[in-house]
Amino acid sequence: MDWKGVEKDLSEALGKPFRVATAKPVGGGCINDAFLLEGASTRLFLKRNREELLPMFEAEAAGLEALRDSHAVRVPAPVAIGTTAGYSWLALELIEFGPPSPAASARLGERLAALHRCTAPAFGWTRDNYIGTTEQVNSWTADWVEFLARYRLGPQLTLASKCGGDTRLVAAGERLIENLPAFFGGYKPAPSLLHGDLWGGNWATDERGEPVIFDPAVYYGDREADLAMTELFGGFDDRFYHSYRSHWDIDPGYTTRKVLYNLYHILNHSNLFGGGYAGQARGMIDRLNAEAG
Repeated sequence: MDWKGVEKDLSEALGKPFRVATAKPVGGGCINDAFLLEGASTRLFLKRNREELLPMFEAEAAGLEALRDSHAVRVPAPVAIGTTAGYSWLALELIEFGPPSPAASARLGERLAALHRCTAPAFGWTRDNYIGTTEQVNSWTADWVEFLARYRLGPQLTLASKCGGDTRLVAAGERLIENLPAFFGGYKPAPSLLHGDLWGGNWATDERGEPVIFDPAVYYGDREADLAMTELFGGFDDRFYHSYRSHWDIDPGYTTRKVLYNLYHILNHSNLFGGGYAGQARGMIDRLNAEAG
């Protein structure tokens, strides 16, 4: 990668010269390449991908700023964003991670409840963004069930159909969308500020023992959607859930709705990665349709 263009943009963003002394590849997940950049007095974390995916990084930076503005939980600050030599990239504050601890897990539960107390008049967000590399539409919508059908489950089923997915899965998913009101009788969620992709790999503990969250897919939605995602791939212990509930209890209907919310992510994984996710999604859809009657 040609670092000269990156150095120019980072120098402007930092207000001082920045030269890349070393660029060490580090783990950055399965979507982006990631580097630890070291200059004379500044260290940064940088993600890169194909040039045409610049909007993905722009949306991520905007999401991080929205989370920072909540003052509820620590997130890495965006430093600069740009393109160079066929790549798009996003540079972030480098946060040194410390060892996980029960205390940090409990604090994360408290901080997430505080984040969810940040609300908006409607569901959605100021811009569209991405869940993985899949576009996530966030058009403002007054009704949560309509938002869930039109901008979450519906688009994933459309993608599954376009990708030649199981026609039975798509048909069952369309029935589920018709059945959505059955899961919300007497339950009216507030539009809470969500991380949007809060699985166990998207949080850590900083050097002071404080929780940090990153890689968001921000929007205003039902807070249960964030909580459901924490249960999907593990990484959160009982202290986290106890702490969250002690600050904001959860409706009993969450036990069923968490399957509904995680279906969105499983469908997305099926559309992105294939494998056994389609079968898992079909099982979830069949269970939900049966419970809806």
